[in-house]
Amino acid sequence: MFDKLRGGFLDSDHFVASGAGCPSAERAVLLLCVVATWACGCTRQPSSAQVEDTLTSGRITVVCAPEARPLIERERAAFVALYPQSEIQVRDGSSREAVRALFGAECDLAVILRELEPEERAAAVRGRLELEGYRFARDALVVVVHPGNRVENMALEQVRGIYLGEIRRWSELGGTDQRIVPVIQKPELDIMGFFVQQVMNGEAITAETVYETSDSTVARFVSNRPDAIGFVTLSWAERGVKPVRHAALAGLPYQKPDPETVYRGDYPLSRYYNFYVRPGGSKLAHGFITFVTSRDGQAIVHEQGLVPTAVPVRFVRRSPMQSSH
Repeated sequence: MFDKLRGGFLDSDHFVASGAGCPSAERAVLLLCVVATWACGCTRQPSSAQVEDTLTSGRITVVCAPEARPLIERERAAFVALYPQSEIQVRDGSSREAVRALFGAECDLAVILRELEPEERAAAVRGRLELEGYRFARDALVVVVHPGNRVENMALEQVRGIYLGEIRRWSELGGTDQRIVPVIQKPELDIMGFFVQQVMNGEAITAETVYETSDSTVARFVSNRPDAIGFVTLSWAERGVKPVRHAALAGLPYQKPDPETVYRGDYPLSRYYNFYVRPGGSKLAHGFITFVTSRDGQAIVHEQGLVPTAVPVRFVRRSPMQSSH
């Protein structure tokens, strides 16, 4: 069951709120304010007193996939600034670890970069554990090359061929006669799991590869190597590197990875950021979700280089979406 909170449009590229306002989000934030006032009362409680669990007060623990940590920390800081009686502790854990912690009541909120796996859903059913999921951001895996590389387009099977070692030289893709140097990221990162599932179709990477530890180090390596290819998240797609346009299958239109193609679902390597929570769990966890999916929370999503999902977006400056061979 995914959140349906909707507000006024956000305009891209800058996602500035349009004059229409944001009725649903404003009602949600107003609700938080009313509850905060009711919970706090007219008299301050002693600092040593236990804070009641409400939508805007109390203490929760969040287990968060490392790639989402910068966004969640910004959302947390904004929320706590508004509601100082709330305490939100964030710790790292892969999507699988976050789900496991939620199942084991070791956290109040899980932040994962995919949907629940079938075995996770089955485990929840067996354990009679009810969960609610809320999509709050959208990201993309972006294959990047050196800015001087003349290759613009690749079908996903061509990328897979590179990482299987079947395509070894750029000349096979219309580039110069240089060998291809594939770059990968840390195996425990969600982006690696997504790449193996969505690009490799579950097959192991068998090409000789260079190992880097993060988006920033991948971008740095590729920006300095005309023969390199790697993959990063959307916010790193143009930081000194060139994003490649993709088609899910050869012969289909190639899509550029940008906020509009990701928002519309046209880009084939998009993924959602999800909250998962127990319906009968902490009220503060639900209050935090309400804030993140509000207009203000979604503006922070965009500022982090991701694509909002919980409010409509109007793309003011539309760029070309498709390319041919």
